[in-house]
Amino acid sequence: MLRRALRVLLAIVMISSAAVVSTVATAGTAYADGCYTWNRTLRQGSTGEDVRQLQIRVSGYPGYGAVLALDGVYGPATAAAVTRFQQAYGLSADGIAGPQTFGKIYDLQDNDCTPVHFTWGELNRCNSNWSGGQVSASQARANALVSMWKLEALRHALGDRAIVTSSGFRSVSCNNAAGGSPTSRHMYGDAVDLVGTPSFCQLSQQARYHGFNEILGPGYPGHNDHVHLAHRSSRYWSAPSCGI
Repeated sequence: MLRRALRVLLAIVMISSAAVVSTVATAGTAYADGCYTWNRTLRQGSTGEDVRQLQIRVSGYPGYGAVLALDGVYGPATAAAVTRFQQAYGLSADGIAGPQTFGKIYDLQDNDCTPVHFTWGELNRCNSNWSGGQVSASQARANALVSMWKLEALRHALGDRAIVTSSGFRSVSCNNAAGGSPTSRHMYGDAVDLVGTPSFCQLSQQARYHGFNEILGPGYPGHNDHVHLAHRSSRYWSAPSCGI
C-alpha cells in the first residue's frame, strides 16, 4: 500500500511539474520579440518610444493621401492607422494597441525589425553601410525601414502578392551612376522602385493609401518601366497612364 501511494504521489508531482514548465514557457514566449517588445497597451494619450516603434509598423495605414507622423505621440491619426491595420488583418478594430495587435506585428516581422517579405539588402543594392547619401547612414537606414513597412501594407492590400524591388538607397555616386535626378529621394533612403507584377497601375493606384507622398509611374517621363515610391515634404503623384 505504501509503495502504491508513493507511486501515485510521484505521478501527481510529475504531471504538476510538466504543467508548470508548459505554463512558464508559454508565458515567456507569447508576446516576446527579438527586435522590439511592447510591454504595455497603447492608446490615445500614450507617448514614448514604444509609440514611435508602433507608428513605424503601422505607417502603411494612414489612409488615402496621408502620411503618419512618427513622433511618439498616440493621437487620433495613430489610432486611425492602428484601426486600419487591425481591420486589414481581421483583428478587433478599436484603435487600441494591445497583445492581439502586437502579436500580429510580431508575426509580420523578422528579428532585424524588417517586415517578413522585405530585407535590408533589397533596399540597398549600392553599398553595405548606407553611407554616402544626403543624410547620415543611420538616418538612411531608418528611412528605408519605414518604406519597407509601407511596402508590407501595400503588398497585403494587393492580396499578399509578391512585390519586386529594383532599387532603394543610393549614395550620391550610385545615384549618379544610375542617371538619377540630383534631387532623388533615393539618396535619402526613403525611395524604392518597383518592377514586375502586380501591374504598374495597380501598384501606383494602391500606393496612394499607404503613406507615399511621392508616386511616379506610367506616363511620367522615364517611368514607364517601373513605379517609384518615396517620401517627401509635400505630395507629388504623377502616373498619367494610370489616371494619377
